[in-house]
Amino acid sequence: MKAKINTKKEYSKEVTIDAGGRTLGRVASETAGYLLGKNSPKFERNIYSGGPVKVINASKLKITTKKLEEIFHTRYSGYPGGLRVMKASETAEKKGYKELIRLATVQMLPDNKLRRKMVANLTITD
Repeated sequence: MKAKINTKKEYSKEVTIDAGGRTLGRVASETAGYLLGKNSPKFERNIYSGGPVKVINASKLKITTKKLEEIFHTRYSGYPGGLRVMKASETAEKKGYKELIRLATVQMLPDNKLRRKMVANLTITD
C-alpha cells in the first residue's frame, strides 16, 4: 500500500521554536510533533498534515559536555567496514548544534516515505 502525500497546500502556518536555553530532547520532540502534524485537527498518520517548522537560536542550546560525550551518531557507507561512529561533541565541533537538533528530530520521526517530506520542511538557524 502506498503512502498518501497530500498535494494540496493546506498546511498550517510556519511554526517558530526558540531553542535558546532549552535542552536538546525537548526541542527535538516539540519539533517532531509539529512536523508530524499532531497539532492539526486534520491529523492523519498516512498523509503529511504538518507544516513548516523553523528552529531559531540553535547555538544557545543548553547541553552539557558530559551529555555530548554520551551521545553517538552512526553513518554507514554501504561497504564492509564502512560504519562510522561519531560522538556528539565531534558532530557539534564540525557541523554545529544545528546538526545535533536535526539528527535528534529525524530520529523521532517515523521511518517511512513521509519522513523525507517532513525533514524538507525543517529549517534550523543559529
